[in-house]
Amino acid sequence: MDDRFAAAWALLPGYLSQHVLLSLCALLLGLAISLPLGVAASRSAAVRWPSLFVASLIQTIPSLALLAMFYPLLLALSAVSVAWFGRGFPALGFAPSLIALTLYSMLPILRNAVTGIRGVDPAAVEAADGMGMTGLQRLLWVELPLAAPVIMAGMRTAAVWTIGAATLSTPVGQTSLGNYIFSGLQTENWVYVIFGCVASAVLALGADQLLGLIESGLSARRPWRIWAGAIGLIVGIAAALSPLMATTTVAAYKVGAKNFSEQYILAELMASRLRATGAVVSTKEDLGSATAYRAVASGEVDVYIDYSGTLWANVLGHKDNPGRAAVLAALTKTLKARDGVTVLGAVGFENAYALAMRADRARALGIASVASLAARAPSLKLGSDLEFLSRPEWAAIRDAYGLNFAKQTSYQPTFMYRALADGEADVISAFSSDGRIAADKLVILSDPKGALPPYDAVILLSPRAGQDARLRKALSPLIGAISVSAMQAANFSIDRDTHKLGPAEAARDLAKTAGLKP
Repeated sequence: MDDRFAAAWALLPGYLSQHVLLSLCALLLGLAISLPLGVAASRSAAVRWPSLFVASLIQTIPSLALLAMFYPLLLALSAVSVAWFGRGFPALGFAPSLIALTLYSMLPILRNAVTGIRGVDPAAVEAADGMGMTGLQRLLWVELPLAAPVIMAGMRTAAVWTIGAATLSTPVGQTSLGNYIFSGLQTENWVYVIFGCVASAVLALGADQLLGLIESGLSARRPWRIWAGAIGLIVGIAAALSPLMATTTVAAYKVGAKNFSEQYILAELMASRLRATGAVVSTKEDLGSATAYRAVASGEVDVYIDYSGTLWANVLGHKDNPGRAAVLAALTKTLKARDGVTVLGAVGFENAYALAMRADRARALGIASVASLAARAPSLKLGSDLEFLSRPEWAAIRDAYGLNFAKQTSYQPTFMYRALADGEADVISAFSSDGRIAADKLVILSDPKGALPPYDAVILLSPRAGQDARLRKALSPLIGAISVSAMQAANFSIDRDTHKLGPAEAARDLAKTAGLKP
């Protein structure tokens, strides 16, 4: 517990600074858009109703979906920029997060601006007109000062929403306090989960209280409260951003990872080998499958490990299964020709999607294969990871065997295994390199029709990294070096209930087991 708390505390400056920077920029940009729009909306019903409707509509979109949808859009715009001007821009991380959170912050500011300005005492407006003020003078010297407390209340709501939603920016490559939560949930590191939740809550409540001090100063005409709140915000922001100001080195390589234990370990293993060459390396973890591949194809991530079946079905859209060698050869040729992505090679193990059951339950029901499962499926419950039921692999195996379960539920991968153990699920979409298969006494159901493609773990290099001799030399020793048993042991060292290792420790142990030299 003490070690995990110390590790969480050590990560706080980096995570907090990125979280504050993103939230601050989104709030300032949201204010810059919403306040003028609110003024226009307070003057005209033709502006008011459409603007409030659109802002309200944006608020109904789940924040994670809003964050995710801007990455492919920005990626496409970056490609257009390269074609037209010869230079693109980063589409991963900060940019999509900033746009989504800015839109998410607008409704409370816009609504309160309209309410505050329209709620100004008509006598005050009439007096301003009687004094010969222009429309702009009346706005600046009468309406906005009187509406300021209401507008500030909207800013407080927007700040709390934005700081909370910023934790969800991790899957699109933006470092935030959400890194604690996403990685902690996957590895069942509850210290990380609690640490991330508490840090985010303290940040949101602190911002709310300081903005509230400014609001009360505006309402009661107490300048000292306004100054106290403003100074508190400035000092707090400066302290939170200080790690960014002290950072001068730029990473030579960016290593990507998806959002489960095996990916954290493999990313650390590759990063450690690159650091051994003297390079500065950063990692982008908790990326979604589609996001990770787009990131390496666009060069925003230099290297990550994916799985041949995922690339075959999801990236290239194939539904057939020509066999392991044919799939790997076709991927190597097609990804290079189409996207400039280099398949450096397979690292030696397969992490295949497979349907699994508790061994005792499978024996009791006489189930040994997916074919024998099909007859029992209408009375059984399927648990899957968050992606499986929307992937072509599920459609392939469902249609091949005519699977029709009584209930289908998606879980975060760690909780999927818990659901099987607790009886909430009878069958799960397991991963063949997961150490919990042996530890939990699970049985993998055979796939006699070969509906699922092979899932060799392969190293993918971006177009730039594919030409980098130092990177290739550092990572080439991984090709064919890692057995499935070694990977299962490494995964279980993170996923087990007690004496958990961190990804860096697990990566060091895996390197020793595989006989890898720095």
